[in-house]
Amino acid sequence: MAQQTLAIIKPDAIERNLMGEILKRIEATGLRVRALKMVHMDKEQAKGFYAVHSDKPFFDSLTDYMSSGPAAVAVLEAENAVDAYRSLMGATKPEEAEVGTIRKEFALDIEKNSVHGSDSPENAEREINYFFNQLEIVN
Repeated sequence: MAQQTLAIIKPDAIERNLMGEILKRIEATGLRVRALKMVHMDKEQAKGFYAVHSDKPFFDSLTDYMSSGPAAVAVLEAENAVDAYRSLMGATKPEEAEVGTIRKEFALDIEKNSVHGSDSPENAEREINYFFNQLEIVN
């Protein structure tokens, strides 16, 4: 059965005109885009999305960054979509990411690492529902 996951193309990648290249790589791996839109979160929206990290020392910096410019959010679908997209993204720290992954090739640093992806099916559902209603997702 197909699984869905959330993908975010972060402000640093949008600013550098990498959205098309990242979407091309997503589709090339067999992940299907089921919803896609541009957003520009304000600080409170970024805090809401990243609430799971609210007790971490990087929370304020992360939410400042994620509200600093537009991002593209997408619902991706495939068998094992969460794992497939996380493999394509690469490690959070770009210096630890494997060659050929999005973060290895495009990340500027650990925060401006170009993309976000859900880390579990449960978080994927919560994150998708944060940005999309069911009418916006094509099945």
